[in-house]
Amino acid sequence: MGTLLHLQAPPLQLHLRTLRCGLLGEANRTPSFPPWGFPRHGRSRRPVRVFVASATETTEEETLKKGIAEFYDESSAVWEGVWGEHMHHGFYDTDAAVTIDDHRAAQIRMIEEALRFAGVSDAPLKKPKEVLDVGCGIGGSSRYIAKKYGAYCRGITLSPVQAQRAQALAAAEGLADKGKVNLALITHKPYGHEQVNFQVADALDQPFSDGQFDLVWSMESGEHMPDKMKFVSEMARVAAPGAAIIIVTWCHRDLLDSEEGLLPEETNLLNKICNAYYLPPWCSAAEYVKIAKRLSLEEIRTADWSDNVAPFWPAVIQSAFTWQGLTSLLRSGWKSIKGALVMPLMIEGYNKKLIKFAIITCRKPA
Repeated sequence: MGTLLHLQAPPLQLHLRTLRCGLLGEANRTPSFPPWGFPRHGRSRRPVRVFVASATETTEEETLKKGIAEFYDESSAVWEGVWGEHMHHGFYDTDAAVTIDDHRAAQIRMIEEALRFAGVSDAPLKKPKEVLDVGCGIGGSSRYIAKKYGAYCRGITLSPVQAQRAQALAAAEGLADKGKVNLALITHKPYGHEQVNFQVADALDQPFSDGQFDLVWSMESGEHMPDKMKFVSEMARVAAPGAAIIIVTWCHRDLLDSEEGLLPEETNLLNKICNAYYLPPWCSAAEYVKIAKRLSLEEIRTADWSDNVAPFWPAVIQSAFTWQGLTSLLRSGWKSIKGALVMPLMIEGYNKKLIKFAIITCRKPA
């Protein structure tokens, strides 16, 4: 494995100058806000926002989005064949012995633990009725939450393959029309009898009305977002007053007061992971908290669940290098193979306390 890890594709130009994580690059925004007093006019009722970006930066962001879509177009079937419908970490008891059979149950537990941490209620009058899944994968979380709460769920992804597969799985469970994937902008509740619907859309420019959802959910998609402020701001915009916002994401460690940035060797390790998984520069959970405060969000909470996901990546590596996993990887293409080759670096990052598996939750003011 050590030798294989030196097989790297040409590095991607993903270091976007002004589309930084956290509050970096805020000089390019006018004005300062919380977003709740934005003017509402026109069909989309979107806030008036001004972003200044060069043609090069726009091209880099589009290249990143294209890479993410192609990566998941190529790799999602491999993941589903080995791990099923949930494309995220599992949640485990720390130091517990884990068998292969435990892992899919741990992925369901991750959803439940995130909902519990955010204080999402099961009570009939308080449970969510309309949910948005940002970065929905093949729709595992959307379908689970829809059935748990009897809620309407919308899911968005950059990958057409994921959207089509998510819709097919929902149809098989009686939650959606078979093969009907909404690729265009939609308005509020035009879904007929569909309880779950998936579409191709950009999380940084969502095709939904202000205040539409009473639960906005992102399970391991935030790490792909080149502009974390814009990401959280869009989630807050489409959230209804009082709605819960849940972000479960990969972060780097919080910086010490004496530090201006990560160590060079830490940055080098993360860059190798970025190159394989189509990630922009990482940020810390503390930066997400700063963003939430800047947006005047309330009940902000965060936790480090790194110890609770520790068994996950060793299990993924074990599954990838079985006969089924290897043959699936070889059929899928270079992007999936490259992703498999850097999986040990995720373990290294966790072991060095550099990579953190973080949950950040908050509410939009009522």
